[in-house]
Amino acid sequence: MPLVLRSGSASLWGYYLRSWRYDGETDNRVAEALLRESWLPQQWKKWEEEKLPSFLDRAARGVPYYRNYWQNRRLKGDSASWEKLENWPILTKKEVLRDPKAFVCERAWRSPLYLEHTGGTTGAPLLLWQGGATLKQWYALFEARWRGWYGVTRHDRWAIIGGQRIVSEKARTPPFWIWNNGLKQLYISAYHLFPEHTEACIQAIVSSKAQYLLGYTSAIYFFSKEILLRKLPAPKLKVVITNAEPLTLEQRQVIERAFGCPVRETYGMAEMVAAAGECEHGSLHLWPEAGHVEVIENGQAVLPGHAGDLICTGLLNEEMPLIRYEVGDRAALVPDTERPCLCGRLLPRLLSMEGRKHDILTLKDGRKVWYFNPVFSGLPIREAQVIQENEDCFRILLVCDRPLVPDEEKEIKGRMKDLVGEISVIIEYTAFISREKNGKFRSVISRVQTRGQKFQGEYDEVR
Repeated sequence: MPLVLRSGSASLWGYYLRSWRYDGETDNRVAEALLRESWLPQQWKKWEEEKLPSFLDRAARGVPYYRNYWQNRRLKGDSASWEKLENWPILTKKEVLRDPKAFVCERAWRSPLYLEHTGGTTGAPLLLWQGGATLKQWYALFEARWRGWYGVTRHDRWAIIGGQRIVSEKARTPPFWIWNNGLKQLYISAYHLFPEHTEACIQAIVSSKAQYLLGYTSAIYFFSKEILLRKLPAPKLKVVITNAEPLTLEQRQVIERAFGCPVRETYGMAEMVAAAGECEHGSLHLWPEAGHVEVIENGQAVLPGHAGDLICTGLLNEEMPLIRYEVGDRAALVPDTERPCLCGRLLPRLLSMEGRKHDILTLKDGRKVWYFNPVFSGLPIREAQVIQENEDCFRILLVCDRPLVPDEEKEIKGRMKDLVGEISVIIEYTAFISREKNGKFRSVISRVQTRGQKFQGEYDEVR
C-alpha cells in the first residue's frame, strides 16, 4: 500500500487495540494502583492470601489442563490441596505450547477474548487469550508505573522500535516507520536500523513530536551509538524506556549521552505473570497485582538476595491462568529487611535481573540483528537457534515434531535472506538445543568477530 493507506490501516488497528486497553474507568484504576504503592508487605501478603486460594480453585476446576492434572493425582490417591501454591508443579513454556487452548478457562469462551501472539526467544509462537477486564487492568498498571512514573501519559505522542514487520524485509530505503494515530505511536522497524539512515530516522521521530521512545534495549543502544558516532542532534525526549532485555550500565550511559534524558528499564511479558518498572532512584519495583513471584534454584526456593530462576503465577489473567510458570529469566529479590527505596514506594524490588541470553549479529550493511522470530512464524517449530558462522553463512538448529518438508525449508531460507541479505543458510535438526551452565537458552549465537568491538573503540574516542 502507499504510505498514507498503510498509516490509515495501522491507525484503525490502533483504535481497535485502544478499545481493548482503555475505557472511562482507566484513570480510576491508575489512581488505585498508585495508592497501593504505599502498602506495607503485610498488606500485600494479606491481599494475596485472600486472592490466591480462590484463584487456584477456579483454575483446578475450570481449566481443562489443570483439571485433568488434578484428576490424575486424585486417582493415584494424592489428596494434596490445590488451594496451596506449593502443591502445584512448575509449568514450562513447552507444556503450554502443546495445547494452549487447554489452559483457557471454559467459562471464558462465553465472552469475547483478545488473542495475543508472541514468539518469545525460542522461535515457537505462543498463543495467549485475555479478556477485556484483564487487559484494561494490565494497561492501567502500565499507565501508573511506567508512563506515570516517567512523566508521560497514554495521551502523549511516542515512538517505539519494535519487531513488527511494518515494511518489507527487502526494503533498503526509508521510510522504515509508520504512524499509528489510534495509539499516537510512531512504529519503527527494528530490522531496518541502517547506519546510513540514522538521520532520517531521527527526523521521523522529530516530525512525529514524540515525547518518549520505547523499545528493545539492544536496538535503542545501537541507534544511540550511531547518533554519537555521527554527531547527530537527537530528538528532545522526556525519557527513553527500554524493554525485552536487561539494561547494562554501559548501555544506559550511551543512551543517556545520546538523548540527554533519563533512561528507565522495564520488565514484563505477554504472558502477564510478572512485571516491574524502574523508579527515579534506580530500583526495579515489581507489580504484585500482576503475579506471585518465586525464585527457585535446583528445585528449591532461595532466600531473597540470592539469584535463581523466576517462577511466576499470574494473578490478573483469569481467562488463561498460568500457574508456577517458568518464564526463562533469572533474578534475585531484595529482602524485606532492607531499607525502603528512596523513592518512597513500598513495592517489592528486584535486586538483579538476568534476561534471556543472545548475541548481537552484525551484518555487512552495518545493521544489528538479534530478533529472528518472524523467520519461523507459522511453522511447526518448537525451538530454533540461529548461529552466525561467518558473514556469509548462518546455521539454524531446529527442534520440530517432524522434519520440515522441502517447501518449508525453502520458506525459512527465503525469509532469512529477506531479513539479512544474500547468505548461505544451513538447516539442521536436533532433539535438544544445549543450554548455558545456568540452564538458559541462547536463541542467537555469533561465531565471528563483529563490528561491535570496533564500535566500542570508536565510541571511547567520542567519549
